Amino acid sequence: MNRVSSKSAQRGISFIGLLFVGVVLAFVGVIGAQVVPTVIEYQTILKTANKASSGSTVAEVRSIFDKAAMIDEIHSITGRDLEVSKEGDKVVVSFSYTKEIHLAGPGFLLLKYSGRSR
Repeated sequence: MNRVSSKSAQRGISFIGLLFVGVVLAFVGVIGAQVVPTVIEYQTILKTANKASSGSTVAEVRSIFDKAAMIDEIHSITGRDLEVSKEGDKVVVSFSYTKEIHLAGPGFLLLKYSGRSR
């Protein structure tokens, strides 16, 4: 029996296609490796803001935040950057900040984070 194979019957990915997929996955991996620490830091800041909301005055809230930030090594935001307000009888601590991740040449990825205590 004679089998005839044509190019249209072949299936799979070409070497160039495989290289392209590999480059895209590597790029996504590099960006992800730089974004994940900023997300972890945001969660730490949110946890610290919740802890700081136990203070009764603005100075006390900022002091609690700064002390916890020294322990958790938070460098993106300080107690001075917090917005402290009262809703009813609860102290609410809110914050916002940005992180820049250099991509290539003049290109940056800008991440904007904001949050508030519960």
